[in-house]
Amino acid sequence: MLGFIPIDLGKFIPRRSRKSGLPPGTPVHIGEKKTEKVRITLVDYDEAQLQRKETEDVAACLPFRDLPTVTWINVDGVHEAEKVRTLGDYFGMHQLVLEDIMSTDQRPKVEDYDSYLYIVLKMLDWDDEMHSVVGEQVSIILGRNFVLSFQENRDGDVFGPIRDRILNSKGRIRKMGADYLAYALVDAIVDHYFVILERFGERIEDIEEEVFANPTTETLRTIQHLKREMIFLRKSIWPLREVVSRLERRDSELIQQETGVYLRDVYDHTIQVIEVIETFRDMLSGMLDIYLSSLSNRMNEVMKVLTIFAAIFIPLTFMAGIYGMNFEHMPELRARWGYPIFWVAILVVGMSMLVYFRRKRWL
Repeated sequence: MLGFIPIDLGKFIPRRSRKSGLPPGTPVHIGEKKTEKVRITLVDYDEAQLQRKETEDVAACLPFRDLPTVTWINVDGVHEAEKVRTLGDYFGMHQLVLEDIMSTDQRPKVEDYDSYLYIVLKMLDWDDEMHSVVGEQVSIILGRNFVLSFQENRDGDVFGPIRDRILNSKGRIRKMGADYLAYALVDAIVDHYFVILERFGERIEDIEEEVFANPTTETLRTIQHLKREMIFLRKSIWPLREVVSRLERRDSELIQQETGVYLRDVYDHTIQVIEVIETFRDMLSGMLDIYLSSLSNRMNEVMKVLTIFAAIFIPLTFMAGIYGMNFEHMPELRARWGYPIFWVAILVVGMSMLVYFRRKRWL
């Protein structure tokens, strides 16, 4: 079981007090500082050649902007405003885009700036220790021959298979353009949602068995914790449906017709994820109702037993009360067999009521 888990309101309520009163477009980092140094990974490739380097210097990436090859620049860490601003200015990004990149509480969205597309997604993972979902914002800039991706954390991501396909020249990724690379990044994030949902499914199955077998207060805490996590999951994924739909319609010239077919598949996966989330939400709500009903039934069973015992002892108490008055002229007080007869009457009345309750199936 999970035990008591405090509510992290930062997952649901953005903390934007640092930006209060600042002009629009001011790049101020909003969110948890997850890495000490900003690390930049650059991959430049086409079907024939490949270059890969890791650096902390933004200037090392600038010469690749005008090359005819596909350039993927991945930035781990968005808390250093100067590096984000330098890279953004050189690739012609709007100040509001730079502001959104550093404000890591954005909802999933896509914005068309003619020469590039700005895409915001939530990359999620499962924390086995806390049994909860952890997430970070991923900002993707799709240009004509480049893709920039900005992440909060450098401890790991879901882009490993994409890097391997590029390095090993597997699949069609080396033959396609920057739009296909952007699709691959979005697809990797969406596919990882199914991993999160599988973990949720396992937890829900365990709790469901416990609710029916032996629900406790700890069970209620776990259900409430999972409901909060499901709210966070829905908040992070639900807007993605509109994002992928816009990309799949190919409103921008940056997305080729061949890539649109693959984006349609991502849209289908997004719908599946949303449907599973809604199913899990209904299941958790149902388990909460079952838990409350189970407590009510248990209380009813206790009250039923107590009521039966009270119903049996009420007439016996009445009889004992009568013969405990000790009036002088009560004839039964001097009868030789009065005491045994009284106990026989007590037993007959008690057994008769037990047989009656049994026939009525109250016992």
